[in-house]
Amino acid sequence: MDLLILGIESSCDETGVALVRSAGGAVPALLAHALHSQVAMHRDYGGVVPELASRDHIRHVLPLMTQVLRESGESLSNVDVLAYTRGPGLAGALLVGAGVACALGAALDRPVLGVHHLEGHLLSPFLSAAPPEFPFVALLVSGGHTQLMRVDGVGRYGLLGETIDDAAGEAFDKCAKLMGLSYPGGPALSRLAEHGSATAFKLPRPMLHSGDLDFSFAGLKTAVLTQARKLGDSLEAHKADLAASTEAAIADVLVSKTLAALGQTGIGRVVVAGGVGANRRLRSQLDAACAERGLRVHYPELHLCTDNGAMIALAAAMRLQAGQQEASRDYAFDVRPRWPLR
Repeated sequence: MDLLILGIESSCDETGVALVRSAGGAVPALLAHALHSQVAMHRDYGGVVPELASRDHIRHVLPLMTQVLRESGESLSNVDVLAYTRGPGLAGALLVGAGVACALGAALDRPVLGVHHLEGHLLSPFLSAAPPEFPFVALLVSGGHTQLMRVDGVGRYGLLGETIDDAAGEAFDKCAKLMGLSYPGGPALSRLAEHGSATAFKLPRPMLHSGDLDFSFAGLKTAVLTQARKLGDSLEAHKADLAASTEAAIADVLVSKTLAALGQTGIGRVVVAGGVGANRRLRSQLDAACAERGLRVHYPELHLCTDNGAMIALAAAMRLQAGQQEASRDYAFDVRPRWPLR
């Protein structure tokens, strides 16, 4: 069955809209997508302000939808299903996308489908030039989540390990703040790290030898704080080295745990998704380690690593294809700010 699916993402600080065409059992095709980032607006506050984020989604979601329809050459009346991020995320922000999708669904008499944000990230590499095949191990790394999942098919997920405190993206952002870097800290730290030495400072690799697949990054944050205080007035001169050493510590743990997950499951393929999946050091180390072991690595396209509407439309399309869920004409929506992916 040929379906045109409009996806809306509004879980945090990016507003995304996209159109995906699903035809039979083929991998859905991305027709167009548009994204607005709120980074500049939140920079003055050093982090995301939920109320401001919600209002900004309201301002941009309809103009982005108009842009996507224009670029795809489609009209709103041609849309068969409206998909939106149901959770997890900021409650107010989620309500914007859910409200718009359900209002349009009611007006057009089209069914709607609420999508799990992390499932969108997990499936996003299927929009790449070399999509993965099931089964695979997924490393989900973002500002709010660090998880290893076994993925046997759409909707068939098993949790292998997750962070017990800070996520990898949080560790990047918090360590960057300790170094006095501007918001958003993670990308700023990674850019600075390119000019430093990854071996300049001996930082811990928390839970590297724990024997399980869980993560912890809070101790690394404390170690970076301690080192920054030791440097004192000389921090500025050593900031690039401290950034590189921090990035290396995070990447080492992520790569080591991912390889352990592949070994435990016997699966020869890994998918890396989420904003931290764009990190160059992480990609380089994981590519080299997997190539040495004859394993395959798949990533989303770089422009689809952050939150976006394409991954939401794709996840909806793949769930419908797999018979995992049906779109509904029940427009009494709700959102799930805390929603584990199981």
